[in-house]
Amino acid sequence: MSAATAPRRAATGAGPFARSPLAGAYRPPVGKTAPAAAAQVRERWRMGIEARALVLVVGALLAFGLAVLYSASAIVAMQDDRGSAFYLFRQLTGVAAGFVLFAVAAKLDAERWNRWAWPLMGVTLLMMLLTVLPFTTSIAPRIHGSRRFLLGGSLQPSELGKLAVIVWTSMLVVKKGPEQLRRLSKGVLPCLVVIGSLAALAALEPDLSVAMLYVLLMSIILFAGGVRIGHFIALGVLSVPLLWHEAQRLQYVVLRMASFLDPGSAPEQVSYQLKQSLIAVGSGRLLGVGFGEGRQQYGFLPFPFNDFIGSNIGEEWGFVGLTALVVAFAAYAVLGFRIARQARSPFLSLVATGLTATTVITAYLHIGVVIGLLPTTGLTLPFISYGRSNLVLSLLMTGILVNIGSTRERVVGEGAAAPATGVE
Repeated sequence: MSAATAPRRAATGAGPFARSPLAGAYRPPVGKTAPAAAAQVRERWRMGIEARALVLVVGALLAFGLAVLYSASAIVAMQDDRGSAFYLFRQLTGVAAGFVLFAVAAKLDAERWNRWAWPLMGVTLLMMLLTVLPFTTSIAPRIHGSRRFLLGGSLQPSELGKLAVIVWTSMLVVKKGPEQLRRLSKGVLPCLVVIGSLAALAALEPDLSVAMLYVLLMSIILFAGGVRIGHFIALGVLSVPLLWHEAQRLQYVVLRMASFLDPGSAPEQVSYQLKQSLIAVGSGRLLGVGFGEGRQQYGFLPFPFNDFIGSNIGEEWGFVGLTALVVAFAAYAVLGFRIARQARSPFLSLVATGLTATTVITAYLHIGVVIGLLPTTGLTLPFISYGRSNLVLSLLMTGILVNIGSTRERVVGEGAAAPATGVE
């Protein structure tokens, strides 16, 4: 064999499975490796610093809330001939369901909620309607004077309404754009028709606090989207007569306002909760009387484990405990608004703003009520008060926030990662 023919034979005679003279190792053809390489490429969500910190804050609030709930509800449960951990175990089922939804929402592209805005609003309106129809008392019974629950008290549609208001209003703001939003007929009024219907159903339950919260959340998102502030002022002035009419129709609202403005002159049955709450918070002083040593859960304070659980914290953990609670929700607010500012799209920015505002406003309203700074509202303390509907929704909303605060990555092979080029 001549030297001239040797290279040709090495290149052609060895066939497709020849060893490379340079690498000295087996190399499959390029066409054979493409499917295998494609199979090793996968996508994942990588949480940002704010999202990771938010998870830690929520975890601390949940752990603290379960401890406080047991302390506040143990005596009440035993007085009802139940085990001392009855309400704690029921709350743990809500934690389990909430964790599942949190995990799903954290890994699900939050942009999909844009497409789900109308179906979510429709389902919420239907469920809210079921709570007020006169022939649905079998599935929406009257509990403590109002019809706010379905299926015997296991489902509260007004909690889902908070998410529906946020997602639907954010969708509408992005769809209309800044130019149409600055026109009253194209911006605020269409939102008022839909959100106003939802708020009216909440007021008929009756639950005026939630109805006003719906309108407040809508206003926050519209304002963040660029609606003229003059429109809010005009509509606010026009809504005063309507609010006063509703307050007069719902006598408990007027009585609560009277007990807040002048607790001494209000009827005892109206101001009793507020007085007992102030006694509890005042007796806690700086460091509290100690975990499980509070006296209000012995029956002095109605609903010590949900509507007034903040009073139990003030009594057993003192000023330090309430201050830590304020700081924790302040941290939630800072992290949530930072996530909103860094969001991947205008829609997600508005959704993150609404989700953060919902949790933080509700928490501060609750704390303001138990220390006498605000009239009694009946709003629970997120992550802490007993109530599985509110707990599940709070964890779901936090999961959506975590996804907004995450970035999508493509993982190639087992270790190499490169940022994704787009978002679905």
